[in-house]
Amino acid sequence: MTAATPAADVEPRPPAAGPPVRLDLWLWAARMFKTRSLARAAIEAGKVEVGGQRAKPARLLRVGDALKVNRGDEVRELEVLALSPSRGPARVAQGLYREIEASRIQREALRLQRRDERAGYQAPLTKPDRRARKLIRALGDIDAL
Repeated sequence: MTAATPAADVEPRPPAAGPPVRLDLWLWAARMFKTRSLARAAIEAGKVEVGGQRAKPARLLRVGDALKVNRGDEVRELEVLALSPSRGPARVAQGLYREIEASRIQREALRLQRRDERAGYQAPLTKPDRRARKLIRALGDIDAL
């Protein structure tokens, strides 16, 4: 006889493929957007493509569909693995899709590039004093010479 495993040790699974789910609802359930209305606005703005084409929020998704989601500087190319009409834990949401490897590598490279660009600049700890303000103003007039 096997011992029953505690509920905390059981890893949550995404729902099995069932009836098709609306695109805006799935993006919200997969935690691509914080609210369903933000997902809808992104779709209407053309920032979400299904199968290489612009889609409408009511488009029905099926398992195996390819998505391209633009959020700010971040572009994700995804494959739909499961459908869910409700938002659940993050672990379940991550099981709803698989990111294409090339997309993940490109996002990581862009993130490292942005980090390196910020590394050279250090904001001053305090406001400029009177002398520093005069120097800043003098540098601003350098083009007038």
